[in-house]
Amino acid sequence: MAGSTHTVTNQAPPLVGHDVFTADRALTDAVGRHLPPHLREEAFAELSGLGRGCGSLQTQEWGAQANANPPVLRTHDRYGHRIDEVDFHPAWHRLLGKGVAAGLTAAWSRPGGHVRRAAGFVLWTQVEAGNGCPLSMTHAAVPALRTDPALAAEWEPRLTSRVYDRELRPARLKAGALFGMGMTEKQGGSDVRANTTSARPLAEDGTYELTGHKWFCSAPMSDAFLVLAQAPGGLTCFLVPRVLEDGTRNVFLLQRLKDKLGNRSNASAEVEFAGTWARRVGEEGRGVRTVIGMVAATRLDCVLGSAGLMRQAVAQAVHHCAYREAFGAKLADQPLMRNVLADLAIESEAATALGLRLAAAYDAAEDGDERERALLRLAVPAAKYWVTKRCAPVAVEAAECLGGNGYVEESGMPRLVRESPLNSIWEGAGNVQALDVLRALGREPAALDAYLTEVGAARGADHRLDGAIRGLLTELADLGAAEGRARRLVERLALVLQGSLLVRYAPPEVADAFCAGRLGGDGGAAFGTLPPTLDLASVVERARPVA
Repeated sequence: MAGSTHTVTNQAPPLVGHDVFTADRALTDAVGRHLPPHLREEAFAELSGLGRGCGSLQTQEWGAQANANPPVLRTHDRYGHRIDEVDFHPAWHRLLGKGVAAGLTAAWSRPGGHVRRAAGFVLWTQVEAGNGCPLSMTHAAVPALRTDPALAAEWEPRLTSRVYDRELRPARLKAGALFGMGMTEKQGGSDVRANTTSARPLAEDGTYELTGHKWFCSAPMSDAFLVLAQAPGGLTCFLVPRVLEDGTRNVFLLQRLKDKLGNRSNASAEVEFAGTWARRVGEEGRGVRTVIGMVAATRLDCVLGSAGLMRQAVAQAVHHCAYREAFGAKLADQPLMRNVLADLAIESEAATALGLRLAAAYDAAEDGDERERALLRLAVPAAKYWVTKRCAPVAVEAAECLGGNGYVEESGMPRLVRESPLNSIWEGAGNVQALDVLRALGREPAALDAYLTEVGAARGADHRLDGAIRGLLTELADLGAAEGRARRLVERLALVLQGSLLVRYAPPEVADAFCAGRLGGDGGAAFGTLPPTLDLASVVERARPVA
């Protein structure tokens, strides 16, 4: 019989059994804002169903199990045959199947698909971030494949399918397929033009034999991969299938799995090519141009993934503080903690608003809107730079809101903290994004015009935003020696864009807090330093997940 000292009091109940979508006011508002009226009812019903799945105890347990049981590399079978397979826990397959079935690789095949998928990706990331990797790469492979209409006609229906087929067999026999990628090498990293993997043309037109290595090959059990290699005409993009048309395994030698900082559920491998069959995608020598669409799509997913991680961290912090008492009052009602929670909440809402706005630009660009396409060219790398960098401090501060409880694995907060730096590193770290923004500013005036038109829509609504726009225009007027201050410039571009979105669309108390703390100089370097005269209670209540 339990002793009286084991009576449990003053603990928050588990945050389970709720609809993660409808409980997220910033996300529901953004979806409603960016979808045309005739799509909203269907999209909300679909996302609410996914949200209930995300909030269920079963799904959350799958996420924990997938990370508690990491993938295992099997290079050979019991007889000594080379097989190069990775075994995953059943929970991984359940999660990946649910993600595919939810349409997280199907944005390109339906109206409003990017907004709907972006919202789903934000939700699903909160369950388990690792399976977002193959979902993201499969989604992002479509624009690269579209440079070759024949390849796109063959592969796009498989990539946008809602069927998850885990078996290794020829893709033509599968109802759905997943893509991975292998771009970077040991000697080059982000400088993919330094790649040494070679591609030797074969007799059949468009086919090659690859020899070389890839330092990072994400999701190595995918059905096919986009890789870069040096062909006779220069750096070129190739499609490498895992299984050949006749059912034999392609030469895809897994050397080891990476021991990563973040999620433990996903596998990232080092792979060797030694006479590996490949199909060229696009023209020889234009590999970077061919994959640029894939890179842009995965960069947006970095923004969305970070927005999802931040939302889950803030939801857990607000939920905990709404129940936990200290010094005679609920934590959420105490002025200093309320300030911290509100500061975290506006960071999370700003990330969500920006991510969904860019997803809407993708939908518009798919319909031929060139201004929206130009906006993406500048806004995606700027958002990728800033939002992903804000994820780690948000996760750490949110964990601190739970005190010692947040330092314990069972709370789920350590997994968020470990995952939080990933998106800032993946698909080009901070300096790569900052330099990409400078290239867009220098070479594509339509991108800056589209950006200024977007932020200009909010001018006159808040004096702090107006001042930030004026300051940004001054910085943009002189781009000489801009590289040394590129990070500062890109930070301001992202903050002004977030501020303009919140001023136009968020509740006044949220926009007021953001402009004060991020644009008006009234916030400090740490969270919880907003002016106490703001309506912080309303900001916190808006961020509270109603279980």
